[in-house]
Amino acid sequence: MSGAVATPLMQQYREIKARHQSAILFFRMGDFYEMFYEDAETAARVLGLTLTARNNGGATEVPLAGVPVKAGPEYLRRLVQQGYRVAICEQVEDPKLAKGIVRREVVETISPGVAFADDLLDGARNNFVVAAGPIYNGTIGIAAADVSTGEFRLTVMPLAEIDTVLARFAPREIVVPKGADTLPRSPALDGVLVTEREAWEFDESMARDDVARHFDVRGLDGLGLGAEDGQAIAVAGALLRYLKEMQPSGVPQLARPTIERAGGTMPLDEMTRRNLELVESLRGVDTTGTLLAVLDRTMTPMGTRLLRQWLLAPLVDRQRIDLRLDAVNALVTDASARDALRSALDGVRDVERLGSKAAAGRATPRELAALGTSLGRLPDVEAAATRLNGAGVAGRLMQQWDSCAEMASAVRATLVERPPLQLGDDATIASGVDAELDELRQLRDGGKDAIAAIQNEERARTGIPSLKVGFNRVFGYFIEVTNANRELVPADYQRRQTLTGAERYVTPALKEYEEKVLTASERIETRERLLFETLRASIGREIARVQCSARIVAELDVLSALADVAAREGYARPTLTDGFDLEIVSGRHPVVERMMPRDKFIPNDVKLIADARLIILTGPNMAGKSTILRQVGLIVLMAQVGSFVPATSATIGVCDRLFTRVGASDNLVRGQSTFMVEMAETSAILHTATARSLVLLDEIGRGTSTYDGVSIAWAVSEHLHDRVGCKTIFATHYHELVQLAEELVAVRNYNVGVREVGDQILFLHRLQPGGADRSYGIEVGKLAGLPAPVIARARTVLALLEGEAEHLVPALAPAVAGAKRPRPSQVPPDQLALFAPAARHVVVDRLIAADVNNLTPLAALQLLAELAEQAKR
Repeated sequence: MSGAVATPLMQQYREIKARHQSAILFFRMGDFYEMFYEDAETAARVLGLTLTARNNGGATEVPLAGVPVKAGPEYLRRLVQQGYRVAICEQVEDPKLAKGIVRREVVETISPGVAFADDLLDGARNNFVVAAGPIYNGTIGIAAADVSTGEFRLTVMPLAEIDTVLARFAPREIVVPKGADTLPRSPALDGVLVTEREAWEFDESMARDDVARHFDVRGLDGLGLGAEDGQAIAVAGALLRYLKEMQPSGVPQLARPTIERAGGTMPLDEMTRRNLELVESLRGVDTTGTLLAVLDRTMTPMGTRLLRQWLLAPLVDRQRIDLRLDAVNALVTDASARDALRSALDGVRDVERLGSKAAAGRATPRELAALGTSLGRLPDVEAAATRLNGAGVAGRLMQQWDSCAEMASAVRATLVERPPLQLGDDATIASGVDAELDELRQLRDGGKDAIAAIQNEERARTGIPSLKVGFNRVFGYFIEVTNANRELVPADYQRRQTLTGAERYVTPALKEYEEKVLTASERIETRERLLFETLRASIGREIARVQCSARIVAELDVLSALADVAAREGYARPTLTDGFDLEIVSGRHPVVERMMPRDKFIPNDVKLIADARLIILTGPNMAGKSTILRQVGLIVLMAQVGSFVPATSATIGVCDRLFTRVGASDNLVRGQSTFMVEMAETSAILHTATARSLVLLDEIGRGTSTYDGVSIAWAVSEHLHDRVGCKTIFATHYHELVQLAEELVAVRNYNVGVREVGDQILFLHRLQPGGADRSYGIEVGKLAGLPAPVIARARTVLALLEGEAEHLVPALAPAVAGAKRPRPSQVPPDQLALFAPAARHVVVDRLIAADVNNLTPLAALQLLAELAEQAKR
């Protein structure tokens, strides 16, 4: 920004820009937001604006781009969605009253993680900004805030588990100390705006004072924060400081922080969330084909967001799970109560976000009316929820119930039935609320009667029967007299306009009336604004009550949605235990079964107990091994969320962790091959799983050579069986692994059945004891349409290779006596086997063994004759 001496305007711009260097500055100039220098160049490139230059009265020109104020929100949305931070600089004094340059200030800064506008938010998910503090003894503090809902959460966790928490919060922005290598590379941070702050802002002692001051408490004990929460407090203080800088008017909507303790929920790593398709499909970020899409029958935006949170944080406390299940069971059993509750919830708007807007002074008349209408429905919600008779968690919720009745009444009594989008667009305050406002409206709206009265008075005074009183936007009110009656015009008439055949006049009395009428509209808008802001502020002061009611409504909504799904889909209540065993009878995949007729999905039983805790699952391609793995994982997860499950019955020992390794993927951005990703994920499982974990593995080791792959799969199975001792299902095409059942006491073999009909195969999708002897890969290739010559050649090559597998199993399990071996292939004697060394001819063996140095000439001739004869055979 160097150059000639700046004009006062540009000097003001530079001073403001210096305080917001990381943001694009929308600088208000009349009816436009102007951007200069690098901001203008960025905006022109991103928004497709025309880049111009202006000297602004100075000697040098500067790059300039601008957008109309009325179109500002749309351009703002586009910038923020592409990861930019935008500072809104408004004129904060009337240009008519300004002495010199109009005073301007940044009223707010908007970023992907700090936003209120509906078009920047997704109603189905939170919009968190997360602060991550310095690492201490292998742990890190995390603070997460959603300014649109007021949620504020704190936690301290091992650094190795940060991915599980970041993925749960799915932040749009993360705040870290400047220059600190705080965070590991995590998929949860892909595309996330990273904001660096000074390291001193993460100081714990300063943060304690900031947090206590913001929440108006003497000590942090009142917030449930103790000495062991120092790292969480430090990042909470840093995040609060950042939010107040972004929102100069403050963030009164932030609720008191919730501290999340270790062990309360099940951490879910990236591969498990991805493989089970909990909230995002493997095909992209949409929810189609996900567990969330199946279970989401919520009626409110708050409920939708809470359901997503529950799915990403299953409980590990059996008593808490049972409390949820008790409430769901009551709603499943009493269909009338369920329908009544869902009907009452229908029409409740996003109370969390509307309440936050009211507290932040941002709610428009229409939004405040929507909040009032939603609060007005709470008595119906209460009446329906009371019919549950305090079942399970519903009892605790109703003990905290607050219908906010007086707030709903105040909104209903103050605002018109259909308020405008913005103040000033139309009437906002209802008639009868304020006497002064009613008088002003009478003055403005009673104009016709007043004009008729003035016209009659002037006709009587002047004796001009054709005299008319009129109004136009250019000259205001006037008295029109035809030229024929011009002689009768009184002396106090002042000529205003000459027309063909008439003259227009004004009088002092008419001017006075005009002044009252013209200022009435302005005074009405001012009065309405005062009354509306007073109402909004009164609601905002009760934000804690509004948020409490919103949270209860959200939880009731989720419980009723889970009950509705269970009743419609034929789910059963699972039995949760503190033991080890997992037994599922007629289990189904909740997503897959929705994609086909109900009677077409084949249910399966699965049983894992201490003495049979590892299943080696074999079977052909397309038989359904991966589906069975996923359905077991989803049933366990649904149960620990507090949902009924797609099964006839299910007894589930509560799991502390759930791991899935299903399918192949690579990460080229990080320079990791498919096999490297597979090994890294397997390593994470082996290092993290405990005896209470459930591990679901599919095709470990297939990304490398066959021998290496079988060896790794074998060793992984032994480790999980002997050292970890957890419940495991291992799906594989390595049929050699079935020998583990003869080596390890708790291994059982199962396969997914098929039936051969001629040269065709029929997939039964039925889980049955025993190992499979074939993978039917060539048959699947045939079904996929591979050319006939390819299929034929594949069968020939398979015949050559089958016999060579016999070398592998003895090396892995030398102690197995009488183990079944793959039969040797019948290879033609004149053809060498692929990938195996050819057997040496006997002639070669005799030549190698011959001692040529000691052979006599006669012995050499005799040996040569014998070798020639043998070579002919």
